[in-house]
Amino acid sequence: MTGHDHDDHSHHDHDGHSHAGHSDADHDHHGHGSGQGAHNHAAHASRTRLGWAAGITAVFLLVEIAGGLISGSLALLADAGHMFTDAGGLALAWFAAGLALRPADRLRSYGFDRFAVLVAFGNGLSLFGIAGLIIFEAVQRLMLPTEVMGLPMLVIAAAGLVVNIIAFFILHGGPTSLNMRGAVLHVLGDMLGSAAAIVAALVILATGWSMIDPILSVLVAVLILRSAWGLVRDSGQILLEAAPANLDSKALAADLMAHIEGVRDVHHVHVWSITEERRMATLHARIVDAARADEIVLAIKMRLLEAFGIDHATVEVELSGCSDKLKAA
Repeated sequence: MTGHDHDDHSHHDHDGHSHAGHSDADHDHHGHGSGQGAHNHAAHASRTRLGWAAGITAVFLLVEIAGGLISGSLALLADAGHMFTDAGGLALAWFAAGLALRPADRLRSYGFDRFAVLVAFGNGLSLFGIAGLIIFEAVQRLMLPTEVMGLPMLVIAAAGLVVNIIAFFILHGGPTSLNMRGAVLHVLGDMLGSAAAIVAALVILATGWSMIDPILSVLVAVLILRSAWGLVRDSGQILLEAAPANLDSKALAADLMAHIEGVRDVHHVHVWSITEERRMATLHARIVDAARADEIVLAIKMRLLEAFGIDHATVEVELSGCSDKLKAA
């Protein structure tokens, strides 16, 4: 058995087996040459946008709390509560984006990128909590209606919408990641909350019907829950090291056998992600000609990169039976 690893050291694959490896390219876990420089530049730009959005949100949060207390509007107070969590979520996303720029070390050989995914997962869970609190307060208001001052509510909500639009455009347009997606969802939730408060204020000013305030708050909460579920699901899949979306390990094995000459069988395929952009794989490949082992490993890795977007793979080469079965015997 000959083991070929992506890096110049021994490596434990996803099955827990150690193989002596050799380097087939001069690159690290984080990228390839100039591509890593472009990645870091984009990451710095994303972090700057997150910092601006967090600052703007935190400043307006104080204004919205005051406006909600003065007007008696649940929609404004609910949106202020949402904005409070948003400011914290954006600040945490900013911190995670900075931490992800740190290089890999001996203890964290894949670097710190996964921390940003963990933050995205936490942001998704916080959105569930926010939505639950909004619904709870809305039910209380429906049972015990209170007077709402329409004009102050309208002014504060309109200003909040402007702030949220600014924050959205600051975040929008750059490279997307789960961390950035979580931040954008927080801001979009704020935009919906501000829009709902504006509509509620206009209805109250026109008709005096204050029940519209908690009703629209519930609608906003439902929309937040829908977005939060998608974020928790996608980040949770990465944290659980599930295969990336639209990538099937059996199809990958069949593709390699069909396209790489000299490969008799591909098995023990494991595919997962460090982040949504960084796909990883380990596999066993039984080959016909030992003299062509290096050539075949290189061809497998090139195929994984070009066809499946996997730029880090550990390939264990076998000449007869599977080494795992031999060890088990």
